[in-house]
Formats: sequence, C-alpha cells, structure tokens
Amino acid sequence: MGMIITAAETAVPASAAPATAPQSPTRAPASAVHLAGRAARACLARAGVPASSVGVLVNVGVYREHNTFEPAMAALVQKEIGINLDYIADPEPAAGFSFDLMNGACGVLNAVQVGQALLETGSTERLLITAADVHPAGDADRDTGYPYADLAGAFLLERSAEPGAGFGPVRHYTADRPTDVEGYLDTGTMGTRGRTTITVRREPGHRARLTELAARAVTEYAQEFGLDLERTLVIGPSAGTAASTAGTGARAGTWTGDAPGVRSGAGGEPHTAAPVLGYLRAMDGARRDDYDRFLFVSAGAGPSAACAAYRPEGW
Repeated sequence: MGMIITAAETAVPASAAPATAPQSPTRAPASAVHLAGRAARACLARAGVPASSVGVLVNVGVYREHNTFEPAMAALVQKEIGINLDYIADPEPAAGFSFDLMNGACGVLNAVQVGQALLETGSTERLLITAADVHPAGDADRDTGYPYADLAGAFLLERSAEPGAGFGPVRHYTADRPTDVEGYLDTGTMGTRGRTTITVRREPGHRARLTELAARAVTEYAQEFGLDLERTLVIGPSAGTAASTAGTGARAGTWTGDAPGVRSGAGGEPHTAAPVLGYLRAMDGARRDDYDRFLFVSAGAGPSAACAAYRPEGW
C-alpha cells in the first residue's frame, strides 16, 4: 500500500498586504504556530475529516516567532489545531502524538519518510505534516536581509489501496563541500533584541550550487528507480531549482513553490513549506495525460537534497 496525500493547504498572515503594496505599520506579527494551525485546519476541512482522526503530527518548520525552541513547536501546533487535547476523554495511545523534525528545506520529505514507516506498520491511520516559517519579529517584509516568506503549509497523508499510488522511496544526497547557507542568532551583536532577530548567511553563488545539487539528485533518483523524466513533472522549491532540471531530461513546465501572493526572489522565497505550495500548483495545472508521476526535489543547507517520486490516485 502506498502513502498518498489526501489534502494539502497553505496559509499566509491574514493581515499581509500584497507584495506591491506598502506594509501597514499596524500589521499583526506573524506566528508560526498560528499559521501552521490555519493551514492544518484548512487541510483537514478539505479532506472532510476531524482533527481527532490524526494519529501523528510532524512539524518541520525552522524559523519561528521570538526564536522559540522550547517547548516543542509541534505540541503548540497540536494544541492550536485541537488534536487530542483531553487524554481522559480520548485515551487512544496512537492519537495525538506530535514531534518536531527539523532539517531545513528537506524537512517535508524527511517527514514523508517517517510517515511511510508509521503508516506501513499500522502505527497510525493518518499523519499530518505542518511546515511554517516566520521571521522572529513576526514580519519578514521588514528585514531585507532575511530571505524567506512568512508562510505555512500542511499535508495530510494516509495509506492507499490502489497499486502504485502514493510516494516512492525518499532518497537523500549531499555535496562534498562545506555548507554556504546557515541561519543563526548572532550573540555578539543581538544586544537586547535577541528574540526578534536572526542572521541568515548565504554565500555568493549558493543558489547556483544548490540547483546543481538538485539536478544531480533528480538524475540519480531517476536512474535508480527507472523514471522516464519526459513523463515526470518535477516539483522544486524555486524557479532556479526547477530550471536546473532542464539538463536532466525532465519535461519543460516544471512546477515550483513560487506562487502569486508569496514574495519570491531575494528577500522572500518559500522555505520549508515549498513542497506543499509546489504540489498545490501542480495539481491545479498538471494533466495525467501529460505526466505519469511527480518528483519532489528539495535542496538546502548542508548542502543537502532530497527526492521522492509521487503518483496521485487515479493517475
């Protein structure tokens, strides 16, 4: 039995203005917990299932309000969604277990890999993945040195009885060089603003190097599993990563996580939620007559990349 995506949703700050409009000085600070909760609730509503049906929640977001690290963000997101809040009323041991799994841009595919093991062994019937990143001060638009958008996404996963449907194996790839992308709190300069500041360092040329790694990952994955890249729609995290697949034989028109309403380019690209955004765009425009399957590819700090093939039910 394969593991399929039964629903997916994204969320941006409710008070966010369009990218071309000036930002309001009264804009409410963005919250990773609230955005992840909104995306998850919308995801569950689209699937038509209650929060109580979720057995495991995996949160993969990296950047969060006030640089919060404890308690686990997954527990806060679980509370925000309303999953198994009363253990006396709902003592089922497999319901409402949650944990953080942080591996930057590859976090969603890491969570997919965990979900495959949990679902295939019958440990749970449904698994919810949430991915949300916000600037520690609550407004990414006000920090020109911060490269990611305030954005959340959610995937709801469950088993499928349809042969060949769902995710294939997840594979990871690394580059033989030091990382040139990192986010950290600069204790030497933060002063009294440590909870609202973050430093993200990206060396010149990092995007080209990550797209090169992503292209290698696509090629090696396709060779290992015999994918016909001319019949495969690649879902990458950015236009640059998608363009890098051109030399692999992947079809033109590769879909990416860039989308209207989300800042793109320097100063505001999707981060951990990019696979969710890319999947939604692909499902809106892809036709099964044109493609046999999707191929998720993520690349980020490490440097590292991850790939996983996916076929929706009915394809």
